[in-house]
Amino acid sequence: MSGVKITAYQRPVNLVEIARRGKPEAQVVKTKESFQQMFSEELAGSKGVSFSKHASERLYSRGIEITDDRMSQVAGALDKAALKGSKETLILFDDVAMVASVKNRTIVTAFDREHLREGVVTSIDSAVIL
Repeated sequence: MSGVKITAYQRPVNLVEIARRGKPEAQVVKTKESFQQMFSEELAGSKGVSFSKHASERLYSRGIEITDDRMSQVAGALDKAALKGSKETLILFDDVAMVASVKNRTIVTAFDREHLREGVVTSIDSAVIL
């Protein structure tokens, strides 16, 4: 039989595998999270509130900063809305408004005062005014 014998030396080289040789598995960090997901989780902290990609982009592009105190208020607002059976709620501060999915405890979008001037918010069934 005349064919080409493939040896271990003719296989494709995996540089990542070579770099990991000799290192314990615990030292290798595996993550599939995007920066925005990690940022949202860090911002939400232990409050049990997350931010959608869209909301994260809106917060960043509109220069809206969320403090720890405000995150606590958002978590409390979601708790109140859940007790009333709400599914989608508007959380309204003096300078910022957020639309949130109560069930998922996820902020869907955010508005600053300038973008609130349109005066219409759709797809909500409740509002929590803080």
